[in-house]
Parts: sequence; structure tokens; C-alpha cells
Amino acid sequence: MLSSEPRKNDSSKPTEPENASKDINSPATHEHTNKDVQSLKKEDQDQVCPTLSSQTLRNDANDNSENMYRYSPLARPGSIRLLRLMAHTDENARIECQLFDYPLQELGEGTHLYEALSYVWGDPENLRSIFINQHDFPITKNLYSALLYLRDRFIDRIIWVDALCIHQNDNEEKGQQILFMAEIYSKASRVIVWLGEAEKDSDRALEQIHLAADDTSTKPLVDELNKQAIRTLLQRSWFKRIWVRVLTQVLPEVAAARNILIKCGSTEIGGYAFCAALNSRSFDFLYEDSPKLRSLIRSVTYLITGAVFRRKKVSRSSGTFSLRIRPLGELIEMYHDREASKRHDKVFALLGMSSDDSISADLLPDYEIPWERLLERVVRFLLGGQVSVKTWAEKEMAVIKSKGCILGRVSSVQSSVTWDGRRDVDVILKNILGKSGCLGERSSHWTLQASAKSIKIGDVICLLQGASKPTIVRLREDHCTILLIAATPRQIIQNESGFVEWSNNQQLVNLLHTRNFQLLWDWENSPEKLQDKATRSWNFAFVLGDVGEYKQAEEKFREAMKGYETVFGKE
Repeated sequence: MLSSEPRKNDSSKPTEPENASKDINSPATHEHTNKDVQSLKKEDQDQVCPTLSSQTLRNDANDNSENMYRYSPLARPGSIRLLRLMAHTDENARIECQLFDYPLQELGEGTHLYEALSYVWGDPENLRSIFINQHDFPITKNLYSALLYLRDRFIDRIIWVDALCIHQNDNEEKGQQILFMAEIYSKASRVIVWLGEAEKDSDRALEQIHLAADDTSTKPLVDELNKQAIRTLLQRSWFKRIWVRVLTQVLPEVAAARNILIKCGSTEIGGYAFCAALNSRSFDFLYEDSPKLRSLIRSVTYLITGAVFRRKKVSRSSGTFSLRIRPLGELIEMYHDREASKRHDKVFALLGMSSDDSISADLLPDYEIPWERLLERVVRFLLGGQVSVKTWAEKEMAVIKSKGCILGRVSSVQSSVTWDGRRDVDVILKNILGKSGCLGERSSHWTLQASAKSIKIGDVICLLQGASKPTIVRLREDHCTILLIAATPRQIIQNESGFVEWSNNQQLVNLLHTRNFQLLWDWENSPEKLQDKATRSWNFAFVLGDVGEYKQAEEKFREAMKGYETVFGKE
């Protein structure tokens, strides 16, 4: 249900107390402002030079650190901290909170009486101050706004907020708490998604989404103002981030949640209604010019919609808690193109959703592991220990060398996709054993998981030595690029002898002629991104030609052609 919370007979947003705004370089430093900065009015503070004020604040923090909040270690294993947001009848009063230990794992399964906040950390240079246990604590303006809107006039609110409930400067505690993330959100009575303050017609957008959720018709929206308002809302940062700040996991948050409320300013709508609208035909206009937006939104709506029906009894194996949504390889392929403040989070954020029976201890959260070592471990977990892997510290890519065999090619791809992003493809499998014991060719219909990279006709299916699942690749001049590193067909293979499980097809690697594969698994440059870049270069080349810059135009044409050859191959 869409609603707008009344605030003291005034529909405008809460006003920040004058002493709330502080310009502090990083929340982890817990620095304290000097008296001159504190005395500035809010509009004047926003004009202070960030570099100068941050340096001044660093110097002042050394003398005033006793005023800052200091964490105490958690009392016992399996505990978390919860935030008590103190009620206040004056919406302009400073925000006061208390942190306390909560024995989450000792209190059994089921829903607990706290809420969890899902939000985007925001600009680390634009900070405000709150009080925790009578001490200063710096937070970003976006989180400050969320707490203002969530604060009740008469009843204290119990909330879990990652930036406050986890000691961000204690790497050992962070590593332990990350294992609880899915459990924390799963056991919360409600997850509140904070999109930010009301602006740029966000109220109009949410009203249209609410109307579409209630309307069973398939009539498209025709009002351009409404369309633009909805586009703008869906481009907010919350939809783009996997983790915001160090540990906040946007995707695992909504995956684990039992009850989701989406909030923008004082306007709110239920998560299921929100997704019902976005999945309706009325909103097809969103994706006509932006296939990337379809991928971003679908991955989130898939998790929110599924959360309503997701079983509350989740598995705990190897000492970790997981919702068992999909295998880790599929999750990585779906979400590796999302933004993350730290590369490690593109792996760690997904562990709580993995359905793999066991996750290697090498993949458990540890921020001390160099990124290149972590990515190498991911590749070996997905493809087996027989592959040779080369990774780099500053790149999200791996070069993989392995022996394997060709199983077949994609022969057709359905244009439509399911609500959760899966796509139907027809494949021709060239090396399937028949009754006679000879290898033959068979056609098969597969439903493949959603992925950040699209599958096209002609893409190749191979099976690498040691891998339990096929890999789908695209041929290049001298290598193959990986599209799906561990594809899980929704239908097993049929041959003359009946049905064959993928787990039995590793024998093909021994029966067939093995080939040496050099594979590139690139998280940074998908074929779609390369094609977009090539198209921009092509169009700009015409502009340069029109203004007489023929030499530069020729260079841009060559750049575009090289990009198209990379995507589609040479004729």
C-alpha cells in the first residue's frame, strides 16, 4: 500500500538541526569538527572547501577524540549489535541512538522484533553527526535523512544498520559479521529500502507504480512526465550497488527479506506491489531504449518477488548461513557487472545466497586476501583444480588455460525472457553418445539462467577437464571469451539411450579429442559494453567529418570497426 507519513501537520521533509552537518573526510575516522565549522549555518557549511575543512578536522580530532563514540567488543559469538533510534516529538531535534548487543543465533529461527535498513551510503565528504550512547558519530547525509524519516515521535525503533552496528575499523569483526548478513536480513521483521529523499518527481513516480500494481490492464503509460519520473527514480544509486560502503549488501538484503517496504522521502510502497508494477507490460517503455536498465531492475525484482515465497527454514552448512537461491557461479554471472566499493564484495556479497552444498573455506570472507588471489580461487572453485589461472591486482578478469572438448553450439535464442531473467535457447550438441556407442548430433532445448552477458546464435558450448558444468564461450581471433562460466541447463540432455545428467558427461572429455582452450573471463568489458563504445565512436566519427576533422574521423572509424570486430568477429 502506498502511503505518506504525516509529520507534525507538515508534509515537508524534516529540517536538519544546525549542528548536524559536519564535513568529515571518512566515517571510519570518527573525526570531530572544530568550533568554527560547528558554528556555521548549514548553507554556509556546504560552501566550505572540502580539502581545507577535512584537514582542519583531522587536526582537531586528535584533541577531541574522547567525544567520539568507541565500540566495545561483542560479548559472545553469534551476537550482533542493534540500534535503538530514540523517539522525539520535535522532528528538528538531534538524532540520539543507543547501540546494544543482541544474541541473534541464540534466539532460534523465525522473525525477530527488529527492522533492517537497506540504503546507499552516499557521499563520504558530505557528513552529519548523530549521538550514539551520548557520543558523537559521523554518518553520511543520506543515512542521516533516512534516520530522520524513520524516527517516530513516541516509540523507539529498533533497527540494524551496517555502518553503525558493525565496527568498520575492526577487520576481524567485519569478517565474522559478514557471515551473518543473510541471517540478519532473513530474521528481520521488515527490511526498509531507503531510496533517498523526495526529489525530481519521485512522488509522481511512486504514485504511478502504485496505480500500475493495482491495475490488471496492459495499457502502456502514455504521459511523458510520468515516464520520465519513473526512469529517474529507477536510476537511483540503490538499484546499481551490490554493496554500499564496506558491508551493506543491496542484493542479499532483499533476497533474505521476508517483508520489504520501499521508502522515498515520506512516501512508501510494499516491495511486492513495486515489483508487480515493474514486471507488467505497462512498463515496457522503460526498456525500449535501455536494455541495461532491464537487467538492473529485473535482478532486483526477481529477488524481492521471490522473497515473499522463500522458505523461512534456510540451510546452514559448513558453519555458514545461506538462502540457497542459486549456485555461486550463476550468481556471479548475474551480478558481476554491478558496482561495488571493494572488488572482494562482488564475491562475498553473494555467498549468503549460494545454493552450493559446500563453499570452499578459501572463499569465506577475508579482506586481507589480495583480489587477484581471491579471483583465482573463484575460478578454481567453479572449474576445478586442473585449470591454469592468471589474474591481476587491478583488473576484474582472468585468463584461463585448460583442456576440454566442444559439445556444440547455440542454434537459436528466444527473444523473450522470463520474469526472473532466464532465456530459452536451442542448442545442437555434436558429441552425445547414442545406443550404438557412437557419438552423434542431437538438438536440445535449454533454459539458461540470467547473466550480465547475452547469449547469441553461434556461441560455443564446451566442457573443461575437471568442470562439473558446461561453459558457454564466444570465439575470438585467438581465444574465447566466457559468457557463462558454469551454465546450468534447466533440462538434462536427451539422447538415444534416454536422459543423461550433466554429472555423467565428464566422461566425454576422456572419449573425445581434447583441445587446448585459452579463455578470457572479463567482468569489466562485456560484449554489450564494447558494442556501445563502438557505436559511440562510429557516430562521433560522422560528427568529426561534418566539421572537417577528417583525420580524427578516420581514427574514430577504425576504432569503431575494431570494436565491432571484437564483438561480432571478422567476416
